[in-house]
Amino acid sequence: MKSVGYSGLEGRGGAFKIVVRRSGEKWYAYLGNFWLSGWDIVDVTDAANPKFVKFIPGPENTNTYQVEFHDNLLITALQKRPANWGGDPNKPNDEGALIWDISDPVNWKLLSHWKTGANGIHRIGYPGGAYFNAAATMPGYRGQILVFVDIRDPRNPKEAGRWWMPGQKEGETPIRNDISFHGPAIISADGQKAYLGYGRSVVILDISDIAKPKPIGELPISPPFGALPAHDVLPIPGKPLLFVHGEATGGGDQPDGSPPACSSPLTAAAMIDIRKESAPRLISVFPEPVPPKGVPYTDFCDKGGRFGPHNTSLEYHLPDVQKQGDLIYLTYFNAGLRIFDVSDPRLPKETGWFIPPAPVKRYGPLPYDKLVSQTEDVLVDTRGNIYITDKNWGLFILRYTAAKQEQQARSVH
Repeated sequence: MKSVGYSGLEGRGGAFKIVVRRSGEKWYAYLGNFWLSGWDIVDVTDAANPKFVKFIPGPENTNTYQVEFHDNLLITALQKRPANWGGDPNKPNDEGALIWDISDPVNWKLLSHWKTGANGIHRIGYPGGAYFNAAATMPGYRGQILVFVDIRDPRNPKEAGRWWMPGQKEGETPIRNDISFHGPAIISADGQKAYLGYGRSVVILDISDIAKPKPIGELPISPPFGALPAHDVLPIPGKPLLFVHGEATGGGDQPDGSPPACSSPLTAAAMIDIRKESAPRLISVFPEPVPPKGVPYTDFCDKGGRFGPHNTSLEYHLPDVQKQGDLIYLTYFNAGLRIFDVSDPRLPKETGWFIPPAPVKRYGPLPYDKLVSQTEDVLVDTRGNIYITDKNWGLFILRYTAAKQEQQARSVH
């Protein structure tokens, strides 16, 4: 894998969520800024020479990491910023979701603001159509729950339905104190099912009645897996398979540098067989990344910062994003981006990786223990450009040099 382009966002430092859109002859990346409240627009028409277009400011003291769109509607999530991430508990914050008209790709027009009434939204999913889904904090619930919002009239969004794990609603007996929906839910092509990572479980829901989602199947994966066990799930189109991964924690998340990386049970990436959706089953676990030769550590746990899975590319509903096939692109914090081949789902193999160099400037407090690269999100466009973001760098654009060779080899066999 090689780096072909980079944007430091004109000194604005880190970025998080990525979406990419083609408009005429132009290609744009929309990014949720990591340390500033707001969103960056970068012209990525020439991947080797990305050009910063503008920064759209968001509400202060508020996380604005998440952006999602389809057609000309874009949704940005707002959530209270935690103190250890640079938030000030004594200052006001905003929350909920902003809905924008992006008919003009660089001059967004705000249409409406939907609020949760609590701390806001962590992740959003919108594959187009009538509803977006949100991992939302809602009054009367512990942790984040799944909420569907009707945006057929984008100027007047309304809640359409919600679902939560037993024990999350006040008055219910908690099963575990750490149950929370990370989000987003991935919706089937026919709109009848939702696939999601929910706390310690992989969950499949029947959403044919959006107002009353019903469970179809669940696979608890914690124990044995730890940290945030079920962060995302990714259905593999045309196959009865789900990819699930957790989110690593630790690695200097707190001002005193604690807890150390890898202090929780293994944060895994795995393949799930869903031929019988009422009884999903684990069939393989991905190999752990190995440091390259010549580095001053033998294990990524000792490098500094977080180590473990974080995000994969979930945006294959977008026309300008590469459709999901046998390659899984997965960010691994201090281990950068890893690529896995799951053509044999029982035997996933790592086939490529890229690790950004150590940052030269700290734009925010994380990671507290050591200033090392922390790769956050990934997306692959239909031109084969791979976009990754980093807490203290910005946006890298990569090319997977083995991809063409692998495709040719498979066509021969």
